[in-house]
Amino acid sequence: MSTSLLEMRGIRKTFFGVVALDHVNLSVRAGEIHAVVGENGAGKSTLMKVLSGVYPHGSYEGDIVFDGEAREFSGIADSERLGIIIIHQELALVPLLSIAENIFLGNEPARRGVIDWGLVHQKARALLTKVGLNESTATRVTDIGIGKQQLVEIAKALAKEVRLLILDEPTASLNETDSDALLELLLALKAQGIACILISHKLNEIAKVADSITVLRDGSTVSTLDCRDNPPSQDLVIRHMVGREMADRYPRRVPKIGNTVFELRDWRVYHPQHSDRLVVKGVDLNVRRGEIVGIAGLMGAGRTELAMSVFGRSWGRRISGSVKMDGQEVDVSTVQKAVGHGIAYVTEDRKSLGLVMGDSIARNTSLANLPGVAKAGVIDEAKEFNVASEYRRKLATRCSGVQQQVLNLSGGNQQKVVLAKWLFANPTLLILDEPTRGIDVGAKFEIYSLIAQLAEEGRAILMISSEMPELLGMCDRVYVMNEGEFVAEFPAAEASQEKIMHAIVNATRLERHDCSV
Repeated sequence: MSTSLLEMRGIRKTFFGVVALDHVNLSVRAGEIHAVVGENGAGKSTLMKVLSGVYPHGSYEGDIVFDGEAREFSGIADSERLGIIIIHQELALVPLLSIAENIFLGNEPARRGVIDWGLVHQKARALLTKVGLNESTATRVTDIGIGKQQLVEIAKALAKEVRLLILDEPTASLNETDSDALLELLLALKAQGIACILISHKLNEIAKVADSITVLRDGSTVSTLDCRDNPPSQDLVIRHMVGREMADRYPRRVPKIGNTVFELRDWRVYHPQHSDRLVVKGVDLNVRRGEIVGIAGLMGAGRTELAMSVFGRSWGRRISGSVKMDGQEVDVSTVQKAVGHGIAYVTEDRKSLGLVMGDSIARNTSLANLPGVAKAGVIDEAKEFNVASEYRRKLATRCSGVQQQVLNLSGGNQQKVVLAKWLFANPTLLILDEPTRGIDVGAKFEIYSLIAQLAEEGRAILMISSEMPELLGMCDRVYVMNEGEFVAEFPAAEASQEKIMHAIVNATRLERHDCSV
């Protein structure tokens, strides 16, 4: 049996009297993949910041033992010198620098104080071969996809002679192919003796690679599960995470579907930079009152581009086709007009596009409907506070108060603030783009329940998701999109992951099934 490379013992961390970590223990063996799971706010990221020196020795209680010796890190540089490297969900790459420059940034090979660029590129090529990335080392990071950027980050870690690699939600923004490639790379690194701490909400991916799972809940260690001989079931892991049984991953609902509320006809969208590239190719779509309609498809299928083009032409150019609300053609050429006609769009990128991260919950809640909290064109702060407090109550948003900055909320609670913002605008059609991305399983159920409640109230829901179980568990009808076209449409009773993938792989024309409800 391999010995422990890392021991974290009795780690306790507080912020202004609030306990974030309460005597947490974590043990990682040499050359193992150790998953750390828990709901948002469970303390996973805080624990990793303690380990990597972001929170220096003296700011927490407890001990860190690495490679058999007690360690007192005063900063990230101290942990990196020992080969402890952390890759955050928001990648720490400089977009306009080359791959080689990013790999050795701050760690450049030099001769007599001068960077040896020939050696930089030579070493970078060798590292790219190790991580399986076939790109020129001179390519700018901004010109490669997010999956390849993850590989550059890992190459950067290898350049620092990594012994313990920490990955925080590494596949959150990746498609299935890139996710599988990354997991295979982690197994290859494990074979070379490199240990890994993997933080992820995707329990199916953890099941593929993890040797052990440590579960955190409310800042404490709940359990450590051995996955080598008898892997635990996902239901068991979830029960440890949330502290309760979750017999149903999705809320039970009896759809009450009414007349058609939203309709697209022959919707075409060209790329904003490449004017000859047709991205959305003559799409027809409809959503009825009280109905949840899903759009399935692989990354790059055109789903987000479709949604954003409908929402005030936020993406694309040379847009044509018609939009109808309640049977009447409407003008959605600006965001203001789209909102005025009852269309709301919850973006997949809540941090950059959905929220003002440095502002309060109250201010974010009112953003899409400022007239609703204004008198004579001036914001009534008392009314804004009351509106935000009411949505906090309705959505059960966990926070210290509506004056708290959204920056300091967990992912699930940030998503609730985005939803509150659009619900305050009172939309007829709510477009949800990856509504549970980066959210833990417990918070997901809360979001699902809210979506079901909105449909029950008679709102029309259009839901884009890369998680097929989510679409199958929530939707009354599913469109399948591939290369800018709908290639199939299934009622909930006939939809399955196999049928959806078959439609994508064999995409030739729209395959309609009986979608009457």
